[in-house]
Amino acid sequence: MLKLPALDTLINEFDVVLRTLAAPAVSARAHPDAHVEETEMDDAQRRHAAGLMRVNHCGEVCAQALYQGQSLTARDPAAREALRAAAHEEVEHLAWTERRIDELGGHKSLLNPLWYAGSLAIGVTAGLIGDKWNLGFLAETERQVGAHLAGHLRQLPPQDARSRAIVEQMHIDETHHAELADQLGAAPLPAPVKALMGATSKVMTTLAYRL
Repeated sequence: MLKLPALDTLINEFDVVLRTLAAPAVSARAHPDAHVEETEMDDAQRRHAAGLMRVNHCGEVCAQALYQGQSLTARDPAAREALRAAAHEEVEHLAWTERRIDELGGHKSLLNPLWYAGSLAIGVTAGLIGDKWNLGFLAETERQVGAHLAGHLRQLPPQDARSRAIVEQMHIDETHHAELADQLGAAPLPAPVKALMGATSKVMTTLAYRL
C-alpha cells in the first residue's frame, strides 16, 4: 500500500514548487558557458536563440514537476533517490537556461505555472502505476528530451557558442538520467504512450517558443 507523505514532506514539496516558479535557480556546478565569450548576433538571431532557450527552460520546469510527482509516489527507495538526483541536476539546468535567456534579452515562458501543474499530475500518476513504469516514464522522457536538445544544437545560430555549451552539457546529463533509469529496471513504454508523450511535448515547445 502506498504511504501518504507526511505534512512536513508536503510543506517541503510546496517549497519546491515556489522555488521553481518564483525564485532564481542556483547551480552548484559552474555554468557550462562560463568561459565562453559572447559573440555578435543580429536581433533576429538573438530572438531565435532566446526562444529556443525559453523552450529548454520550460522543459526543465516540467522536469522538476515530473520528478517531484514521481518521487512522491515511488515505492522503491532506489527509484526515489534516482528521481531526486535527476531533479537536482535539472535545477542546475534551470539556472543555466534562465541566465542565458536574460543575456539574450528574452523572458521565461508565461505558461510555466500551467506546464508545472500538468507535469506534476502526470508524474504522480506515473508513480502510482508502479516503480518499473515510473522509471520507464523517466527513461523515455529523458530520451525524448535528449532528441529535442540535439535538434536545438542544429537550430541555434552557429555563432552562439554560449547557448551551445549549455545545451551540450544538458544533453550529456539527460542521457545519463535515461541510462540510470534503465539500469534500475525501467520498463519499456508502449508505443502509443511514447507517441502521446511526443505529441504533448510538441505542443509545449511550440507555445513556449512564442510565449
